[in-house]
Amino acid sequence: MSIEKVRADLARYGLADRIKEFDVSSATVAEAAAAIGCAPEEIAKTLSFYVDGQPILIVCAGDARVVNAKYKARFHTKPRMIPHDEVEAAVGHAPGGVCPFGVKDGVVTYLDVSLQRFEAVFPACGSGNSALRITLPELEAASRSAGWVDVCKDWE
Repeated sequence: MSIEKVRADLARYGLADRIKEFDVSSATVAEAAAAIGCAPEEIAKTLSFYVDGQPILIVCAGDARVVNAKYKARFHTKPRMIPHDEVEAAVGHAPGGVCPFGVKDGVVTYLDVSLQRFEAVFPACGSGNSALRITLPELEAASRSAGWVDVCKDWE
């Protein structure tokens, strides 16, 4: 199960005990914010794309949207989201639970600057009813981030 992969991965960073599982769905930004009791923008949503045939993840604030021009300037290609039915095979988590932890080898994770206005954020943990509170330095480490990118809008 995907959440168990995430739990094992986060245990290496001393974060596994922070995972919360809910009796309700947290698969969307609105559902996650309601389940957690936080503002939607504090949800760290993880979006999955193909770049040159390889899966990447971009973690951004719940109110942020990817901008085609910014994405293309950074990755030198138009944004191509991984089709819904291919996400789990490509990254290791099903839609609704996609997160930057416990992903398949070769999946590169980037963090969007839209997250930098928060001390802590709430990403999913591999299932459609889980999340944890994590600080930005912890997120950088546990996601094995390849760095910060600026590819979103609507959060300023």
